[in-house]
Amino acid sequence: MKQQLKSQIIEALNLVDLKPEDIQDDAPLFGEGLGLDSIDALELIMLMEKNYGIRLSNPAEGKAIFRSVGVMAEYISQNHTK
Repeated sequence: MKQQLKSQIIEALNLVDLKPEDIQDDAPLFGEGLGLDSIDALELIMLMEKNYGIRLSNPAEGKAIFRSVGVMAEYISQNHTK
């Protein structure tokens, strides 16, 4: 799940210089880690909805869910509908 999610993040955010193995499971996605921004967060929300049928009703949830690939993968595995 984590490797697949990393590939999807790279594709969705057009991070052409990265490979899935370059992203640590517990590295922050925002700030010091991948350095993603609020526009990237919207892309991640769309990725979860499109690929996993997960719709975030409260955008504040995203901050906790998008902390790292590991946290995101765990949330998806518990909440996916696709």
